[in-house]
Amino acid sequence: MSLLSLQDFGVTRRKRDILRGITLAVGQGELVGIIGPNGAGKTTLMRAALGLIDATGHSSLATLSAHERGRAVAWLPQSREIAWPVDVQSLVMLGRIPHLDSGQIPSDRDRAAVDRALQRMDLSAFRDRTVTRLSGGEQARVLIARALAQETPLLMADEPIAGLDPAHQIATMRSFTELASDGHSVVVSLHDLGLAARHCTRLIVIDKGGVVADGAPKEVLTPDLVRDTFAISAFLQDTPDGIVFQPLEVKR
Repeated sequence: MSLLSLQDFGVTRRKRDILRGITLAVGQGELVGIIGPNGAGKTTLMRAALGLIDATGHSSLATLSAHERGRAVAWLPQSREIAWPVDVQSLVMLGRIPHLDSGQIPSDRDRAAVDRALQRMDLSAFRDRTVTRLSGGEQARVLIARALAQETPLLMADEPIAGLDPAHQIATMRSFTELASDGHSVVVSLHDLGLAARHCTRLIVIDKGGVVADGAPKEVLTPDLVRDTFAISAFLQDTPDGIVFQPLEVKR
């Protein structure tokens, strides 16, 4: 079952092709990492796939109505600005809006979804805290919880672990792994190649306007690709505890 499909997909900005000729599909139970150098178009790809910016070709999500899309995919953008001093559980409850009719009061099912999201992000003790008084990393976890509370088949997240401490980076990636194991799918853009290699079931590498590699981490993160795409050398080994990937030197 495909939760996202792109066919001959592209984005043009100011008469310049940012992305072109991208064809891919994301199936049920996948944890897909979108990786690539700065400026490669990772964020643009995700936003265009959601129909948030104009694109050419076909996206299965962009053709949906806003209401249908809200039930099909949860979107966690890179921007983390929180304007209103609401409590944590109220903000996380916003993730349930696609499941509520106009003026409908949240049900026990909605409150249970919020509780599960808070627990996944280690935020149960924060539920009554004011979001704007939390640290930047804590606010990031609240926004991830809001997306988790939406409980959609697909979650798309743009740099969700940026700014988190190592323990919460790992915990967040494990939460995504659990979602995939439960039959959901997660598409996440990452700059930390070590966490991407260790936790993702599949990596899609974006560079020079297109997909340059797509497959399992060990198949994708070859010495040649790491050098040509990221301008580094790296150590990669499959261990009993999982894949270990460590960047070593800059290669220009």
